[in-house]
Amino acid sequence: MAVPLQITFKGMEPSPAMEERIREKVARLERFSDAILRCHVTVEAPHRHHHQGRLFRILVEIDVPRGRIVAGENGPQDHAHEDPYVALRDAFDAATRRLEDHMRRMGGAVKHHEPVFVHGRVARFIAGEDYGFIETEDGQEVYFHRNSVARHGFDRLRVGDPVRVAVTEGEKGPQAAAVHPVGEAGG
Repeated sequence: MAVPLQITFKGMEPSPAMEERIREKVARLERFSDAILRCHVTVEAPHRHHHQGRLFRILVEIDVPRGRIVAGENGPQDHAHEDPYVALRDAFDAATRRLEDHMRRMGGAVKHHEPVFVHGRVARFIAGEDYGFIETEDGQEVYFHRNSVARHGFDRLRVGDPVRVAVTEGEKGPQAAAVHPVGEAGG
């Protein structure tokens, strides 16, 4: 089910790129709860102040049964919010945490599954791409992306390298939340 979404821009022209990013973020919320009734996201351009930087404010309001979740109500938190995409990420991270907490309190099932760490080996990389697959000890094939490899170690991995991988269930099957090459700290 697609979450009913309203996007409001204040103090700026609507941005198709920002709208698309917001739609992606809202679609991801469904993995935590299919009980979302609607979502309203407000993107507010910074006011010009002489004493502080121009910080974007993103407000995320999510209506759920027996409540409303609001994130970003306190405004920008740091100078990283001079970038509207960083402000958007932070607001949705907070909204996701609050949604998970709400669903637990209401006794609803939170779809997000805790990762399970297993051992495996790098099975293959996809040529020219930033991802590959790991074969676990039990023969399961797990997708992993460059960003899931600890300490920016993607370029150091080779086919056959032993790894420890935190496996979660993704939209298209098992995927790596974290990959630690065995032999490195944390692996």
